[in-house]
Amino acid sequence: MKAVQYRTVGGHPEVVTVPDPEPGPGQVLLKVTAAGACHSDIAVMSWPADRLPFPLPLTLGHEGVGTIAALGAGVTGFTEGESVAVYGPWGCGSCAKCAEGKENYCLRARELGIAPPGLGAPGAMAEYLLVDDPRHMVPLGDLDPVRAVPLTDAGLTPYHAIKSALPKLVPGSTAVVIGAGGLGHVAVQLLRAMTAARVIALDISEEKLELARAVGAHEAVRSDGSAAGKVRELTGGLGAQAVFDFVGAPPTTALAGQLVAVEGDVSVVGLGGGTLAVGFGVLPYDVRVSSPYWGSRSELIEVLDLARAGAIDVHVETYGIDEAPLAYERLHAGRIDGRAVILPNG
Repeated sequence: MKAVQYRTVGGHPEVVTVPDPEPGPGQVLLKVTAAGACHSDIAVMSWPADRLPFPLPLTLGHEGVGTIAALGAGVTGFTEGESVAVYGPWGCGSCAKCAEGKENYCLRARELGIAPPGLGAPGAMAEYLLVDDPRHMVPLGDLDPVRAVPLTDAGLTPYHAIKSALPKLVPGSTAVVIGAGGLGHVAVQLLRAMTAARVIALDISEEKLELARAVGAHEAVRSDGSAAGKVRELTGGLGAQAVFDFVGAPPTTALAGQLVAVEGDVSVVGLGGGTLAVGFGVLPYDVRVSSPYWGSRSELIEVLDLARAGAIDVHVETYGIDEAPLAYERLHAGRIDGRAVILPNG
């Protein structure tokens, strides 16, 4: 089968031919309908060899949906031909966090060598994907697979971050979204659907700011040297009760610290290598800073339900599997508005 792989440190994604996988006991083989290309893939491909936590080559794609091609021995509850979304942050299934459905925070994954597809295990950017356990699949029902596939990360990750800030996003509050790309434009929609907060989107790209406006941002502000002052002006000098940084680079984490209000939340979601110091007098009083990771299995179900209700709609650009390297080039150059989706069998 064809697969998109990251093969050598510092290299570029390549389309290669690899053996078709076969499901063992308890596993499920999917014929991949769609796979998302994510900025975190680019971050991983920029790491030096001593930072890579898994061996190469690696088939990319941690966002995946597909139809069930074959069920391994002992698998029940699903049927061949069924359309499913893949829950990406695989865990052990038995530790305290996994028992809560929070496999994204599995306490034993590293110890047991368990990794997400596309981030250690072979990913979805291939004609077929082997899913390690049926609990890592959620039925898609009548959702469009191409528009639904980004919800497994670009929807789930901001949803998880926003849920923790909900008590602060009351009427009269403000939420700031830094980075209005793949995750950020979904975050704007989630904030509008889940809260009464005013939503301010920040980005360096006018095209992405226009997208943020189109999906519901109340204000769209260019992320430059004047951004902090503009947000403070818009909030009457108070700042934002919640700031979600989907870039995570040093300039944006610093900006997040300038925007947050007393008792506000800062969520650093992006993998840009930035940090935010915490200490008395460094930030406004009682600010909480977090670095959330993906989301729980139950939260993925909730995100898909929001999509069924029409509350969120991901803007996508589609590419055939042979065009995947081009999609990553465009993503790296900031030329994708929304999410790039690869169609391995399209």
